[in-house]
Amino acid sequence: MLQESQNRLKHFAALKSKYQATNYPDSSPSSLLYLILRKVDLGIQLTTLEIEWLREHELEFICQEQQDKLKDFVNLGVEFSKLKSKYKATKHGTSWQSSHLYSILWKIDSGNLLTDSEVQWLRENDLSEAKKIAQEMKKIAQEKKKIAQERSRFTQLKSKYKATQYQDSYLDSFLHQILKKLEVTERLSDSEYNWLLNNQLFETAEIFKQQESVKETHFAQLREKYQANQHSDLSLSSPLYLILKNIDANKNLRESEIKWLEQQGLNETIAIAQELKETREFAALRVKYKVTHYEDSSPKSHLYKIIKRLELSNQLGEQDINFLKKRKLTKIIEIANEKYASTLKSKIDLGELLNESEIDWLQNNRREDIIILAQQKHFAILKRKYGLIDPSLPLEPFYAIMVKLEKKERLDPKLVLQLIEEELLSPGGKSALAYYRLEAEFYEQEFHRTGNKWDIPTASSYWRKADEPEQALKLTNLDLSQIRESKLKSAISVTRGAAFRDMDHLGDAEICAKKAMEYQPDSHQPYTLMGAICYDKSDYPKGDYWYEQAIKRGAKPEDIDDDRKRVVRSTKDENKRHEAAEYLLKKDSQRYAWANSYLKKSSDNRK
Repeated sequence: MLQESQNRLKHFAALKSKYQATNYPDSSPSSLLYLILRKVDLGIQLTTLEIEWLREHELEFICQEQQDKLKDFVNLGVEFSKLKSKYKATKHGTSWQSSHLYSILWKIDSGNLLTDSEVQWLRENDLSEAKKIAQEMKKIAQEKKKIAQERSRFTQLKSKYKATQYQDSYLDSFLHQILKKLEVTERLSDSEYNWLLNNQLFETAEIFKQQESVKETHFAQLREKYQANQHSDLSLSSPLYLILKNIDANKNLRESEIKWLEQQGLNETIAIAQELKETREFAALRVKYKVTHYEDSSPKSHLYKIIKRLELSNQLGEQDINFLKKRKLTKIIEIANEKYASTLKSKIDLGELLNESEIDWLQNNRREDIIILAQQKHFAILKRKYGLIDPSLPLEPFYAIMVKLEKKERLDPKLVLQLIEEELLSPGGKSALAYYRLEAEFYEQEFHRTGNKWDIPTASSYWRKADEPEQALKLTNLDLSQIRESKLKSAISVTRGAAFRDMDHLGDAEICAKKAMEYQPDSHQPYTLMGAICYDKSDYPKGDYWYEQAIKRGAKPEDIDDDRKRVVRSTKDENKRHEAAEYLLKKDSQRYAWANSYLKKSSDNRK
C-alpha cells in the first residue's frame, strides 16, 4: 500500500511538470488536479465543473493542452480517411485506433518499403489496390535507389579516372559510357578518344593510353607464349588478341576460332591450345576416376587414352585392364565395371535384350544379379507375348522354353513333356502355336533336304496344329500317282482332308477321306476322318457308322470318343453344338456326360 502511494506521488509530480503546473502547492494525489491531469493525459474530455476549477486556480492553460490533444485525435482520423481514399482502401471499415492499415498506408505514403508480412496482411484483407500501389511504389523506390547508386558510381569513376572537372552528371552522358569502358579496360573508339581530348580531359585520355600500352605488352607476351609471332596484324582489334586471351584463361576454343587460326596458318597455336584443353580434361578425369596420385599428367599419357575410351564406351578392353593392373590403378577398373554394369541395367530397364558378349561379361565379373534381372524382365515380356499370364510360372525351365521358341529352335522332348504337363500346349495357346509352327517348319525342311516323303504328313499335321491349314494344303498338293507306297498316299490324303475340314471345305475333305480308304482300306484313320466330317454335317448316325468302321480297323473306342469330344468342342455354330450334345446324351448319357456342359453353355447364352 505504501509503495502504491509513493508511485501516485511520483506520477502526480511528473504530470505537474509535464503540464507546467508545478506552482500549484497541493502535491497530494487526493487533489482534484491529479484527476484532471490524468484525464488530460489520456485525452478524456473534462467536465464543466473541472474546467471552472482550473480557472479558479488560474490553471486554465491546462484546458488548452486538452483541446490540442482532442484536435490531434480528430486530425488522426481525418488523415487516416484521406490515406484510405488516396490508396483506394475505403472499404476497410475498422477504426484507425485498432487497424494495422494506418501504419501501412503511412509507410507507403512516406516512400518506405513494406515488409512481406505487411504485404500479406493487405492480401488477406482484400486490399489489392493498396497492395498494387505499394508494389508500384516499391518498384519506383528501387529504381530511385538504383539511379542513386549509379550516380554515386559515376562520381567515383570521375574521381578515379581524373574527370571531375566535367560538370555533366547525367547517367546517359557520353562521359559515363566512356568511363564504364575504361573500368573494364574495354578499348575506346577513335571518336570517344577524340571526345576526351576535345573536352580537355587529358588525364583521362592518358589513362586510356596507359591501358592500351599494357594490353599491347600483354598481346606481345601472348603471341610469344602461344607461338603466334608470325601473325602480321599486331593491333588490339585483331581477332588473335581475343583468341589468345581465351586460351590463356583456360577456355576451350570454338570451332570458328580454330578455323580462323587455320586460315592464318597458326597451326602451332592450335596445337598448344589443344594440348592445354586435353591437359585440363585429363586433370578432371583423374579426379573423377580417383587416380590423382598418378605422376604422369601429360595428355600424351596412355592412361589418358584409356580413360577417354572409357568415357565413350563405358567398358575397358583386355589390354587396358592389364595396363591398369600392372600400375595398380584398380580403382579405375572398379569404376569402369560399375559404369558398364549400370549401362546394362539401363538397357534391361528399356526392355532391350543382352547379347552373348554382355552376358559373358556379367558372368566373368560375377554379376549374376543382373543376369537374373535380365532373365526375369525378358521372361515377363515372353509370357505376355505367348499369353502365359500365370504369375506362379517358375523361371526354370519355362524361360529356356520361351527363349527356344523365340529363337525358333526346336524343343527337346523333355521340354515338350513339361509343356504338356503344365497344359501350356493346349490348342490355341500362343506357346503351343509357336511350338507346332517350329515342328512344321523343321519337318518341311527335312523333306526338302532328304526327300523323305513321310515328313510330308508329319509336317502337314503340325501345320494344322499351328492353326495354319493353308500351309498344310500347300505342302500336300502333290501328284499322288508319283508315289508308290499306298500307306504313304493314304496318310497324305488323310492329313490333306483334315486340313480341308479345318477350313470348313467339307466336300473336299470327304473326297480326300474316300481316296485314303481306297489307298489303305484297313487303316482306321480315313474312317475316323469321315466320322468327323459327318458330325460336322450334323449327320450323326452316319458319323457313328464311320466311327464304328474305324474301331473295327483298330481304333480305340476311347480315342474315338475323344474325337467326338473334339468335334463338338470345335463346332463354331452354337445351335449345332447344342444339337450334337443332345444327340450324344440320348445315345448314352453316362458315356457322354461331358456333353452336359455344352447344353448348359447354350442355355446360359440364350438368357
